[in-house]
Amino acid sequence: MAMKAPASAQRRLLDLNKVDTTLVRLAHRRKSLPEHAEVLRIQAELATIDDELTAAETAVADGELEQRRAEADLEPVRERRRRDQARIDAGDVDAKALRGLVDEVAHLDRRIGELEDAQLEVMEQLEQATATRDEVAGRRAGLDTRLKEAVAARTKAAQAIDTEAKGQLAVRAGYVVELPRDLFALYEKIRQHVGSGAAALVARRCEGCGLAANASDLRAYAAAAADDVLRCAECGRILIRTPESGL
Repeated sequence: MAMKAPASAQRRLLDLNKVDTTLVRLAHRRKSLPEHAEVLRIQAELATIDDELTAAETAVADGELEQRRAEADLEPVRERRRRDQARIDAGDVDAKALRGLVDEVAHLDRRIGELEDAQLEVMEQLEQATATRDEVAGRRAGLDTRLKEAVAARTKAAQAIDTEAKGQLAVRAGYVVELPRDLFALYEKIRQHVGSGAAALVARRCEGCGLAANASDLRAYAAAAADDVLRCAECGRILIRTPESGL
């Protein structure tokens, strides 16, 4: 036996179906927000720049270590030269020892020059590494700011959709309470299966699947009582008769 429901309740299914279609569209919009894509893109950039920043910070740390080593190599040579020079200045050594000290000071001066050149090179490399690190850190800070702005924009867009969806859900709830339980249960079952539970019959064509009814089905539709719940023979949706059905 065909399900029975008042014609007005059947027509209300079209309103309910319109709301459900809107809710599906809103859910898709929320999932595919361009603001969300922007957040993901910036996060990917951050992941890349974090690797770059780690490498830059490592280069600075290595440079600082090399600078300390260069200073550590230089200081004892300078100290030895100061001691030798102090002995020369004191004049309390014999001529042979003095010549030895003078030769050693000359050697130490050359060694100090070599070490200072090496130290200068290390300092220049450290300066460049520090500049690179600061530049990368600046770009990362800029990305952090952009990410915060993108997240805020995404949240705002999502909230706008959620507000609209909340309104549609309230309208839906109002429609549902008007419907007979068995009719709504059938609608929901079909909707879960094919995406929409009801469709209008317009110009002898189901607006759900878009297929035209054959002559036999049209005769059955035309002969059905107003409270008979019809189903599309092609897609199974609840078929709602309208003045434009062409029956």
